Amino acid sequence: MADPKLALLASDTEAADTASRHLRARYPFVSVADADVVVAIGGDGFLLHSLHEALSASIPKPMFGMNRGTVGFLMNEYSEDDLFARVAAARTFTLHPLLMTAVTIGGETVTSPAINEVSLLRETRQTAKIEISIDGQVRMEELICDGVLVATPAGSSAYNLSANGPILPLQADLLALTPISPFRPRRWRGALLPQASAIEFRVLEASKRPVSAVADQREVREVASVRVVSDKSVALHLLFDPGYALDDRIVLEQFTS
Repeated sequence: MADPKLALLASDTEAADTASRHLRARYPFVSVADADVVVAIGGDGFLLHSLHEALSASIPKPMFGMNRGTVGFLMNEYSEDDLFARVAAARTFTLHPLLMTAVTIGGETVTSPAINEVSLLRETRQTAKIEISIDGQVRMEELICDGVLVATPAGSSAYNLSANGPILPLQADLLALTPISPFRPRRWRGALLPQASAIEFRVLEASKRPVSAVADQREVREVASVRVVSDKSVALHLLFDPGYALDDRIVLEQFTS
């Protein structure tokens, strides 16, 4: 069997740049357009950036990340050896991004994909007041908070975890709905929802208590309402070494202080 055609992307850090030069000296990389698989060198943030770049392609290429960043939760270990064999033997996890549809106070509608999470955040010193509906039914009439977010399994170990949300296995058909510094109801810690759910937020007193909506890095200011769904029409593929115990890391992270 022929070796897969590989493209190489690297973050703009010294460690990633050095790794990129070493790898290019050893392997014949092709352009992203001609590649079967994209090798991404950096950290989780760079992988997220690369996946967003892939979303703009008509057919996103599978990605094999190697860690030259800080945490590297979604990255394989870095090694310059046997790259073609590693990629050929890798396991595939399929991710479906979220699709955010935000309507501003002024009536503008903005849509944007999110691989990690969609978060609503207060813009001023005043707390936000947000109504939450699931599949057309109001489930919380008023959440008073600094914000609230919807996280995918891939994003559950990022901002969601920092907000005390649950970590989801990558293969889980779930979304995490997590409040950010909730004031009322004080004891509400969020919910786990089927990935097929349509989650709608209505900002109460939107002019007095302005709220922004953020889909990964894209921010929309002064929103009146936000709808979040999982976009099953788009599939992104992450590749992992067979010996990379991602499931074990997810479990371990839940017992780490």
